[in-house]
Amino acid sequence: MLVLGVDPGSRVTGYGLVEKGDHDVTCIHAGLIRPPAITPFYKRIHAIFESMVEIMGRYQPQEMAIEDLFYAKNIQSSLKLGHARGAVLIAAVQCNIPIFEYTPLEIKKSVVGYGRADKEQVRSMVQVILRLREELPLDASDALAAAICHINWSRFESVKR
Repeated sequence: MLVLGVDPGSRVTGYGLVEKGDHDVTCIHAGLIRPPAITPFYKRIHAIFESMVEIMGRYQPQEMAIEDLFYAKNIQSSLKLGHARGAVLIAAVQCNIPIFEYTPLEIKKSVVGYGRADKEQVRSMVQVILRLREELPLDASDALAAAICHINWSRFESVKR
């Protein structure tokens, strides 16, 4: 199973593709979508949408895991994050990819074992789980963590059935 994990953001959106084999998980590709900062907001959102459609078309993931919204103190930031998330969700719907949403707490707990882990701890564990040597950008490692979380939950759900 190939899972696309996404960590949405209006300035930087991280993505990562993880494939589950019989006994292991492998990072297929990870990266960042980073529209130029001087680009108007609505064009950045459109760039995120177009980039996600291109990534989904190229890699053909079977499922997508995305970080669910969380409550932030800054309403403006939350609204912008919601727009970026919406662009990613619409891209997945357009590409007929099933969407699975996980809270930041669920993702961190699944990967690190502790729901209040910081981004560096998540990155370290993602690198260990996927046996990666190079240091990942934080947003890409968060996206890979979402994909790993989904694979873990999927395994649990299939056992439960």
